[in-house]
Amino acid sequence: MSVHKIVTVSRFILQCNRSSIIVNAECNAYRYKTNERLKHTKAFKNEKEKIRTYIVHRYIDYVKNYTKVIENRFPAAMHMYRVFSVGIKDFLRDLKTYISLRLKITKDRGFSNMSRQELELFQKMPSDMWRIAPVLILSAIPFGNYIIFPLAFLKPKTLLCSHFWSIQQRAEFSIQDLKERLRSNRPVLRALQAKLDIIPDSDIKEKWRRVLALLGSGVHPTPMEVLACKDLFTTEPYHLGSLSYAHMGYLLKMHGLRRSIFRTKKLKYRAFLLLEMDKAIIREGGIEILNTETLRNACQIRGLNSRNLSNQEMKDWLQKWLSISENIDGSAYSLLLHCPIFFAYNHPQNWVLIY
Repeated sequence: MSVHKIVTVSRFILQCNRSSIIVNAECNAYRYKTNERLKHTKAFKNEKEKIRTYIVHRYIDYVKNYTKVIENRFPAAMHMYRVFSVGIKDFLRDLKTYISLRLKITKDRGFSNMSRQELELFQKMPSDMWRIAPVLILSAIPFGNYIIFPLAFLKPKTLLCSHFWSIQQRAEFSIQDLKERLRSNRPVLRALQAKLDIIPDSDIKEKWRRVLALLGSGVHPTPMEVLACKDLFTTEPYHLGSLSYAHMGYLLKMHGLRRSIFRTKKLKYRAFLLLEMDKAIIREGGIEILNTETLRNACQIRGLNSRNLSNQEMKDWLQKWLSISENIDGSAYSLLLHCPIFFAYNHPQNWVLIY
């Protein structure tokens, strides 16, 4: 091989080596740049993810504390919201129970299997439903809730039922209702006294005269003295069918019921429920197993202000009432309806409430 060819080949090899070195250098530089770029991209993504996570956590904390923020800024609105949200849940729960009780009564054709608590709910729910109905209807109208809810919140006793009242309001409103009921006690007693003279002279008339004299002198008759006059309430002059229209009106108000045209029917139904509630108390173990709240409610339903009475005093009073209900049936509903007069008319707690 000639010298020229050897030189040419050497130059070619040298040039190839240079090109390879340059390519390797460029590749290494590219790899370095790529690695650096990936590092920056990962770092950026990590920072971005941290920021996103921070924002999400802050948002969750804000949502959790949103109620407190709103309550601090709008305390009246939040209080109103809580009242209605809790109240509507309680009302719907009791409404479902009431409907199930109605179906149960239709199926079993009676109240004998109902508990005292169910009977009290059954007695109370119709009036609660009528009271809350205007608010529920008007709130369904577009933008009606912006008017009716604040108005109902300002007038809870008139426009809302007990499910929407606080514990303090329930105690206050129940006393107000009882006070209004007690105003009818005197007219009812006067109506009883007015018929004394038309009773034929007999031993029962003298016993009845003594009962009225005791009530007029500021004390109460015993259950035995009242039961001795039971026949006057199963026939004339004090049977429900024999009472005057005004007498029945005062009797309705005395039991917290609205006056209506069909007063006799309404009074019979009220007496029936009272008698069934009394039977339920006896059936479930008597008054000894009742707690303080149940005793107070039972006395309230039957016309006695129990605010400052001890448990034993309430039990003693209820025992007198049950002594009557245990010894009567549907023919003596009138006697049971007049028991608030016989056992609570002169009670100090009721007189304090009125005077």
